[in-house]
Amino acid sequence: MRFSLTSIKYVAFPLRVWAAFLLIAVPAAVLVIMLPGRERRRRVAQRAGRIIFPLAGIRLRVMGLEHLPASACFLASSHATYMDGPLLTTALPPRFGFVIKREAMTTPIFGWLLVRLGSVFVERFNTKAALSDATRLIQLAREGVSLGVFPEGTFRREPGLRAFHLGAFLAATRAGIPVVPVVIRGARQILPGDTLWPRPGQVEIEVLVPIMPAGKRGDDARALRDAVRDSILAHCSEPERLNAQVQHGQAKSPR
Repeated sequence: MRFSLTSIKYVAFPLRVWAAFLLIAVPAAVLVIMLPGRERRRRVAQRAGRIIFPLAGIRLRVMGLEHLPASACFLASSHATYMDGPLLTTALPPRFGFVIKREAMTTPIFGWLLVRLGSVFVERFNTKAALSDATRLIQLAREGVSLGVFPEGTFRREPGLRAFHLGAFLAATRAGIPVVPVVIRGARQILPGDTLWPRPGQVEIEVLVPIMPAGKRGDDARALRDAVRDSILAHCSEPERLNAQVQHGQAKSPR
């Protein structure tokens, strides 16, 4: 009997999550596609998330929104699951767009929704295109656009904070705007790794104190990246996971 009840619970919760998603997200997606105005579309996505997560049994607690600057900033978040983007869309003011890997544009329907929400797509593998993307990020920052980024670039099943890519920190440094560290806790336990089979639980999103670049040089960008990563590492409740570049001192700037 215990095995049977456990099995039912194991199946019932994911079905509840996906039922909530289909019930709310599909109509919201239609509105996002049809409505004029980027901020209006983002508000629809935000309100849909505020209905979907409680309905699905996923508790969301948001802390530190008072740390968000009124002016333009970049927001750098830890990254553990496919839920992170929708979670931040639900938690943050609708003035924030997101920097997303270019491959997501080719995903049917989902890619179109991301475009309608004002996402900025960047290249991860082509060096020439990546340089052009970095220039575009700098220009957007100078124009007062606030963006959220996942500087780890991707996520893995095993816990741990990985090395940060430099691009967004270089753009923030050149534009002279702060970077706001953000920590997402609990999402990995709800949706581990690359699975689409969620578990019940609570997610905490904590917005930390913004960090200003010290100057406009490359060394200032690396120092900014390291300071933001250190801040996230101190609050994310996960270990530091060093890759080969970090171990050889290439991803960490000299102190």
